[in-house]
Amino acid sequence: MTFSIKPFFASLLFVSLLLSLFSCESNFKEVQKINVSEFNPTGEADSINVKYTDSGRISAVLVSSKMLDFSGVDFPFTEFPKGIDVTLFDAKGKKTFVKSNYAISYKRTGIIDLQGKVKITTQDGQVLETEQLYFDQKNEWFYTERRFTFSSPKGSSSGQGIDFSKDFKVINSQKISGEVDTNN
Repeated sequence: MTFSIKPFFASLLFVSLLLSLFSCESNFKEVQKINVSEFNPTGEADSINVKYTDSGRISAVLVSSKMLDFSGVDFPFTEFPKGIDVTLFDAKGKKTFVKSNYAISYKRTGIIDLQGKVKITTQDGQVLETEQLYFDQKNEWFYTERRFTFSSPKGSSSGQGIDFSKDFKVINSQKISGEVDTNN
């Protein structure tokens, strides 16, 4: 009986390789699970009504039917998938109303992204409407590059790209058209 060493080693190598592949399969699946992170909110609330205060006075009231808190992720944020209804109060108690179909607030930057039929109405009759609007909480400044319409008792205008202070005292617009009465 002749016995060849070469085919024996080739068979042994093949069997070893085959066994190592099958034995690593379960480890490979475990490694895949480690790399996949669950993206679930750390908190969830329905029908919220939050009052923000500053030096003992109410500065804002936030109402939303759904809030998701993602504070456990690398870039924490709070999402309002069913929209928000916010009432802002200035130092004299004058109100500004903000509504949108969706909102997301980024904790680190202090930026709030309002989307879907965004409407801001002031107590003295100024109205701004757009599809997306950002609010910088630190600087109390709104801005968008989207199309907008703006109306007030003095007239109305529309355009693309606008930024303005929370109280509408400073307004900068980019591409604008409309009629405004400057006599008042």
